Amino acid sequence: MSSVKKFDVIVIGAGSAGLNVAMFFNRIGLKVLLVEKHLIGGDCLNYGCVPSKSLISLAHDIFSLRKGTTFGFSVKGAVDMKQIALKIAERQDVIREHENPAYFRKLGITVEMGAGCFVSPTEIAVNGKHFTARKIVIATGSRPLVPKIEGLEKVSYFTNETIFANSTLPNRLLVIGSGPIGIELAQAYGRLGSSVTVVSRGDHILLKEDDEIARKMQTVLEKEGMKVVVEANPVRFEGASTLVYRKYDRDVKKMVGPELKIGFDQVLIATGRALNIDSLGLEKAGIAVKDRKIVLDRGLRTTNKRVYVCGDAGGTFLFTHWAETEAKYVITNMMSPFKRSPKLSSVAWVTYTDPEIATFGKQEGALVKGSYSVISQSLSDVDRAIAEDKREGLLKIYHCKGKILGGVLMAPHAGEMIGELITAMEQGISVKKLFNRIYPYPTLSRITRRAVGSYLGERLTTRSKKLLRRLFYFFNR
Repeated sequence: MSSVKKFDVIVIGAGSAGLNVAMFFNRIGLKVLLVEKHLIGGDCLNYGCVPSKSLISLAHDIFSLRKGTTFGFSVKGAVDMKQIALKIAERQDVIREHENPAYFRKLGITVEMGAGCFVSPTEIAVNGKHFTARKIVIATGSRPLVPKIEGLEKVSYFTNETIFANSTLPNRLLVIGSGPIGIELAQAYGRLGSSVTVVSRGDHILLKEDDEIARKMQTVLEKEGMKVVVEANPVRFEGASTLVYRKYDRDVKKMVGPELKIGFDQVLIATGRALNIDSLGLEKAGIAVKDRKIVLDRGLRTTNKRVYVCGDAGGTFLFTHWAETEAKYVITNMMSPFKRSPKLSSVAWVTYTDPEIATFGKQEGALVKGSYSVISQSLSDVDRAIAEDKREGLLKIYHCKGKILGGVLMAPHAGEMIGELITAMEQGISVKKLFNRIYPYPTLSRITRRAVGSYLGERLTTRSKKLLRRLFYFFNR
């Protein structure tokens, strides 16, 4: 066996979390080893955020062109998926200019491309070489979770790891799973020209979103031509082009009724994620696992206090921005006796449908009945939305006596609009103070002004109105 090479910090996984940790410690002059099994940039650059948002953008452009028939012109012809795939790859390559092994080596980080695993509580092995460090960070991310469905092995199916290289636009796309990944890609393919069917085990799509908002989004998608099959449980595939399913009764938690069939040309599996922790040799490092998750303390440390975890591998929220946030806490915790982790209630996320759904803070299901109130405002009353004919949307703010607890917004560019509400929540800025802000006209963000204005208007009691009239008459005699 070769000699063990020593480092200050070893980071296993070069996605968003791992890169943030490695870059910081390298910047302050520590000796850092970065280990990556497959591709630098992790799921976000290679299979997630970047390619999916590129596809969504391209599909939106094509969809907008096709709407030109309303104004007397038309765009004909089928979409060339090979060109779509090339365009997505081009955009990824721009980011890869500063996310590749050579780039990080030039910065002074040692990069080892290969699968890393623990051989002892203080040592890992990669490509037959052994390494040790003062601290080790697990940031190995997650992967698509493919369910066991009879006959699936006979079907040439896609996951988010393969769909962006698809060179053929299917006439019929079947999407199994109705979470953010499945719904975002389903809408994109529908806009490219496919007939899309989504199979959901729930009674509507996007089950982790606000119920009212999710149902509104389903209506929007169905108007675009998507078919959503709810309360459905896949039973088996027959051949390479038919799914057999049965209705799933959530009350009795079992399948009921006759077998039904859906035909397809291509299948996208989008039924969740699995954590990439199985092949790390955690038992050799003295790292405990419970319910398929690594056991962590409040400082994001494992039962082996030399080893930290951040990002998807921790299994809390599988978002790139959450991975970045946990990376910051890991960095701080390594240099402080006071161990902390980010507040779960501070997380925000965006589902990149059109319109987008942006969610932040505490949600209605987590709030105690009677302890909060809801401010609700439709986008259809906002002048900019009327001018652009993009009126499908809704803002909901949960608050306690004017203090914002959380909320959700369905609107075009909701992810860009929600920032001020997140800041208000984090800084303890009251709903009333938001009304004093000047909102440029006409902007979609004026939905917040209308919502807050309605809330304040409802607080005007008969007594307060009488007082205001008296003040007016007194100062205007």
